[in-house]
Amino acid sequence: MTGSNMPPSTLFTIRASTVARLHTFLSFTAFFGALVIACSLHYTKVVKNAVSGWPEEWFPSVSATIGDWYPERNFFQFLIAVNSGPRFALLGLAYLRGRVSSPSSILPGFLLATGILRTLACGGWVFVTSSDDHDVHDVLMIGYIVLNIPWMLGNIRLSHGKVHRRRVRIASLFWVSLIPMIYFFVQHKVHHIPGAYTHYAFFEWSLILFDILYDSVTILDLENNESEVSINNQVDSRSASGHRAENQNEITKSLANEPSDPSVSTPSVGDKAPLVQNRPEIRSEKSIVCVTQLLASLRPSLSFLSDLYFAYQSWTLITALPVTLFYFSVWELALAGPEFSSLATLAPFFLGFSPVLSFATSHGGRTALAAAAGAIGLGLWWAESMWVRLGAVMFGVFCTGIRWAAEWQADVESGYHAVVFLLGLILSSLSKHLNHGNNPAWPIIDSTSGGQHVLVLVIGFLSLIEFGTRPNSPFPAALVSVSSTVSQDSNKSSKVHNGQTPASQESWLLPSLAFGSLIYSLHDRLSDPSSLVAWSWSGFPITGPHPHIHAPLTLLTQVAGAFLVLGLSPTSRAFVELPNISTHPLIFAIGALSTYILHTRTGWIGYTGGLLHAAFLTIITPPLLQSAGAAARARGVGRVFGTAWAVWTVFMFVSTFTVAYAFVPGAWSFRERTDLVLTAQLTLLAPIFNWNSLSMSSPAPPLPPIPKSTRRYIRAALALVAVVALIGPLRRSAPATPAPAPAHARARILNAGIWTVHFGIDNKGRDSQRGMRDLFRDMDLDIVGLLETDLHRAVFGSRDLTRVAVEDLGYYVDIGPGPNKHTWGCVLLSKFPILKTRHHLLPSPDGELAPAIEAVIDAYGVNVTVVVAHNGQEETPLDRELQSTELARIMSSSYPDPLIFLGYVVTDPHAKRPAPYEIMVTDGRVHDIYKDDHDRWCEYIFYRGLYRTAYARVSRGFITDTELQVGQFAVPSYGKTTGDVAEVDRYLQVAKDELPKEHWFPDAFYGNEHYGGVRGHFYHVFNAPLYFKFPPGASPSVL
Repeated sequence: MTGSNMPPSTLFTIRASTVARLHTFLSFTAFFGALVIACSLHYTKVVKNAVSGWPEEWFPSVSATIGDWYPERNFFQFLIAVNSGPRFALLGLAYLRGRVSSPSSILPGFLLATGILRTLACGGWVFVTSSDDHDVHDVLMIGYIVLNIPWMLGNIRLSHGKVHRRRVRIASLFWVSLIPMIYFFVQHKVHHIPGAYTHYAFFEWSLILFDILYDSVTILDLENNESEVSINNQVDSRSASGHRAENQNEITKSLANEPSDPSVSTPSVGDKAPLVQNRPEIRSEKSIVCVTQLLASLRPSLSFLSDLYFAYQSWTLITALPVTLFYFSVWELALAGPEFSSLATLAPFFLGFSPVLSFATSHGGRTALAAAAGAIGLGLWWAESMWVRLGAVMFGVFCTGIRWAAEWQADVESGYHAVVFLLGLILSSLSKHLNHGNNPAWPIIDSTSGGQHVLVLVIGFLSLIEFGTRPNSPFPAALVSVSSTVSQDSNKSSKVHNGQTPASQESWLLPSLAFGSLIYSLHDRLSDPSSLVAWSWSGFPITGPHPHIHAPLTLLTQVAGAFLVLGLSPTSRAFVELPNISTHPLIFAIGALSTYILHTRTGWIGYTGGLLHAAFLTIITPPLLQSAGAAARARGVGRVFGTAWAVWTVFMFVSTFTVAYAFVPGAWSFRERTDLVLTAQLTLLAPIFNWNSLSMSSPAPPLPPIPKSTRRYIRAALALVAVVALIGPLRRSAPATPAPAPAHARARILNAGIWTVHFGIDNKGRDSQRGMRDLFRDMDLDIVGLLETDLHRAVFGSRDLTRVAVEDLGYYVDIGPGPNKHTWGCVLLSKFPILKTRHHLLPSPDGELAPAIEAVIDAYGVNVTVVVAHNGQEETPLDRELQSTELARIMSSSYPDPLIFLGYVVTDPHAKRPAPYEIMVTDGRVHDIYKDDHDRWCEYIFYRGLYRTAYARVSRGFITDTELQVGQFAVPSYGKTTGDVAEVDRYLQVAKDELPKEHWFPDAFYGNEHYGGVRGHFYHVFNAPLYFKFPPGASPSVL
């Protein structure tokens, strides 16, 4: 056969509506992304104009936003330049569409010319900003607006039905907005009224929004006509004009919604057949066919991977919201207002409006929601303003909640969605485990604190391309064939089999409450693999799991639970292999028992209960999601999933009130009642279980099916997670061996510090682990007491802030009482072996429960007791008196053994009883590190049986709101004691030159707020360390 008769082969096919979506996304991101950047970096500059500035002017104009400052100007212009391709492509598509619908009309050609001029005018005022040439910018802007008249009217004339109505409405809003905009511009320009330009800016931005929305209606127009663009390849000797004619015919056919050439096969995502049928006439194109076949065969796996990414992105945003907003609560020590940002999770209530539901369930809507959540929710991690980052996360959570609800309500492959939902949580948890307890895409970290935002966003962009170009099905390609055959009678078959009531008569409230309880339970206990270890931690000697070593066991249990879900799920609704035991009452009994063990036991017993609890939550996820989805389809998506997230919100606050009750009115009812919170969660889960199965007369309905073609991807992902969880930590170098510095060992000295670290969030709203590590290293700290450290709660991000210091510097660590002990937490880090520890919950009748760690360390062969404690607040004097009395008892019980106390006491120095100072010093039989330091209130260091040789107070820098206090002690040799030292000899100061260099604190920290110091840390109060002379009869050489 000659080449002239060979049919063309399809090299590439794309839905025309995808081009329109890309154009809308780039336009929206360019303008409003630049707005967010400008407000974050140059707010007072961009709101300033020739008449006035902040605070009279408080919202920037479009021109100031996009044209005056780096990097927003460059960000905007780059995206607009990229968007030129889709914009011109849409002009061509609109022209061809118009020619097909109105072949004899000149209107399509007129609109093409108008669109080109309109696009060039847009490019003119975009790249010639008002700061470059104000007159040229204004002329081009006015020209653009004028060209919008024929553009909008002409497109309205060519459109019909819903497209016509939308264009009329948006165009009307556009032109109406011009009236107040011109009015306020005159008030600003002519009358010079301060604040008028802000009002003008609002209407100017509304024009931008309406303009983008008007052009976005093209998405609906092209979707209605199922338009596609195909690029063909023809191997023959025909002229170039012949090629163009062939390609144009193909595009025209697609735009006209006519059947395509039967010789050309356009595969779906999951179609593994060749893109071009293997006819003898086209064997010369074998290499091209092989490539396209390879891409088609990879499409199902790429679809699965992109779905995994979006699940990971969603869990990242959900877990980021509480820890981001908690920054403000920490500084206010009360409800500060940003807590209302948690209401962003209630976005699914908007799905009660049919236009929102229609948008959210459409392929384009889900693509836009995923893109917006990633680009804004994760993409603004770099913003310096914590308010901007919180707002971005709120928006991301808002989009995520709507997208998740729209996905979950679908009857097609809810089993697949449940497993992907679980895998997203596991991936998020794994990423935290590999990144020192922080999700690498959270907004509280940046590149200096373990952030991998660029990598995550690149993966997100690739996933978005895959999802956006996926064939017209909202589900992975591998699922399409199965779902299409069984979705119509899914509810009917299951209900006939189980004798259930019709969906329209089912209660929606119980499934909604249960699902909300499940989401919070997963978030609270399984969003970090070390959280369950923290619940069971009891100290030294270690009789249970270690949070840094055994955390992968939690991940492995979740993986095992997901494998069990796969085993229980049928491959289709028509063939059920195994009975569904996931909702059997026995499973609920296991869940209740495991919850009790987790809450009440420690060591391996407690952690085993935790692992059973993890498996329980994993196994029940698919049936709960299935139940909630059925209720949503029957009784309304908005009410079901909106209520579920309302339950999540309630549990978030109530769980926080179990420890943070002192500063919130009414929160006392939940004081230390984690048991009631857990019971409430189980109670809400209970109705979903099939209690009728106890009589064996009513078997549970089968789990939603997961097709064989998808199972292999799920199994591979689960296996990979298990392998990475086990060997992933090996990618880092082995942790440093805990040991004091050689110089310290030679002099038998140790440096001990106490620091209140403000829950691991620095003053800029970033994770402070590396900042703490650097100060520990530079100050040569051998023992560190850290306070406000129990972060294994959802509101704190379920983090472990000791990971970096332990791995990089080499410390033994006792993480203190766990989250089920209801304290703010305390931690002991030691370069000396920790022989034993005991956790104390100090008497706290009026205020928050105070924690303490009593430890015995082996310091150069001598047992030294170290006590780390966090006493109550000034507002609770009885608590402080009782706590001080108990601490004095603890310290005196080890007399005369050497002891160091590192604590948060809240007292004036030398304050008499019932203030803590006299109780602790006198009854505890200890000495103040420096009795003449009268400028103290919270942090104190006491000691006995050691020689105190130096004392320093180091400013907080930007790490926290409290300074670091450091005491240096010389340890007598085994069998020797310090004896009775007169007080005058104990506090005799000397110049540092009179002590060996091993005793000197680093010189780098000399300085003040203006110069010197290290990363904002410097010696303050005394402006230098204080050094003390050895008492008579003792010296460094005779220790």
